[in-house]
Amino acid sequence: MLNKQLERIISAGIDIGTSTTKLVISEFSLMNVAGGGQVPKIEITDKKVLYRSPIFRTPLLSDTVIDIPAVQRIVESEYHHAGITMEKIQTGAVIITGETATKQNAEEMVHQLSKAAGEFLVAAAGPDLEGIIAAKGSGAYQHSIERRKTIANIDIGGGTANIAVYRSGTLCGTCTLHIGGRLMEWEGAEMKVAPSIEQWLKTKGYSPSIENRGIITDEMAKVLARFLDNSYTKEDEQLLVGKVPSWTGRIDGLMFSGGVSDCMYHEELMCTSFQDMGMTLATSIKENKELAYWEWEKPVETIRATVLGAGTHTTEISGATIEVNDSHLPVRNIPVYRIDFQGVLEQGIEGMTKAVQDAITIYDPQREGQNFAFYLTNLPYLSFRDIQLLTFAFTEALKQKPNQQQPLIIVMDSDYGKVLGQTLLANQPEKPVICIDQTQVEHGDYLDIGRLLRSGVVPVVVKTLTFHN
Repeated sequence: MLNKQLERIISAGIDIGTSTTKLVISEFSLMNVAGGGQVPKIEITDKKVLYRSPIFRTPLLSDTVIDIPAVQRIVESEYHHAGITMEKIQTGAVIITGETATKQNAEEMVHQLSKAAGEFLVAAAGPDLEGIIAAKGSGAYQHSIERRKTIANIDIGGGTANIAVYRSGTLCGTCTLHIGGRLMEWEGAEMKVAPSIEQWLKTKGYSPSIENRGIITDEMAKVLARFLDNSYTKEDEQLLVGKVPSWTGRIDGLMFSGGVSDCMYHEELMCTSFQDMGMTLATSIKENKELAYWEWEKPVETIRATVLGAGTHTTEISGATIEVNDSHLPVRNIPVYRIDFQGVLEQGIEGMTKAVQDAITIYDPQREGQNFAFYLTNLPYLSFRDIQLLTFAFTEALKQKPNQQQPLIIVMDSDYGKVLGQTLLANQPEKPVICIDQTQVEHGDYLDIGRLLRSGVVPVVVKTLTFHN
């Protein structure tokens, strides 16, 4: 029988934002929460932050290029100060946020850093994910559960405002806007304006200057209020990053995080050292009458909300009934193709050949052997004979893949991981299989799977990878 207390793992969170870079080291406790005689169910039962780094100015070589070696030096130095070696890091996330994701070498930087920062440390980017992670790090997600309310967390950094709306712990939607503290900067009389707001400023007829910054930030606060209220205009959409807001219904309360919120709450005075519009934007938001309509909730974290979320809220634990070849782990940045059985085994089996063909078309169109994962969802109850039928259909369909040597990666939300994995191995002993269960993903997500832990589970991170222009 497994002991209730199983093991502890170390997680790192690294946030490289438009203005600042920071790091946290956390410890997770894993426990078997299943009753005696039941299938083991391993969960993260406790999360403890071991180390918070100072807040560093994000190093840039130019307006369009990140100083990758300087970022790596920050990470290495902070690992040393935390008393942690790279080998001890088992999970976590590198998050690239805001305008930093538009830099020429942004994708190169996160992939280099994920390799240099530890055995299993993932790179994630994308405004939707940033908003979700920040909402968990700020406390908005938990607050919505405890108060049974709809809470919008607005994480405002140097280049963007990432909004995530939670209703009683359920994500209702996200939205990202070009509203941030460093979209206008100055040195002496010289003003620098981010390209992302130039067209909006022209449309509004605003001349970017130190004297006009209050007028501009006042209007940004009004735009933010209109997006939260779903009453935004076509003109407002010029500040939109990606898709329009995806939530419906009334928002009960607001919570602010990020560097600009630090200025709002006066918890740290570091924002006054930047020659930018951050403090002015904070004042405009605090004094905006439309935003005052909502109840304001105080966050548990402000400027460190995203990095805390990255270090403590991105990792899940697979089920214990899994089949994995540990020599092929960890795997990173594996895109997911969803196969929905809709409760009917025959329907899924009939469509298996086409599903594999479609997945190859999407993720490996040049047939270069790019790997991807299959997410099998809404399976009916399966007998052992059903498992054998599914295995045969899957094996035949997979013959279409150009690289037959790469691991077959399967994700399931039900408890059939071990039996399906072992049946596949019995059919093709030479083919590596990574088959995990009790994990929910979606089509288009990316997946990272860490090494097998002593408790017989693997850490899993589901993410988006978006380097926007």
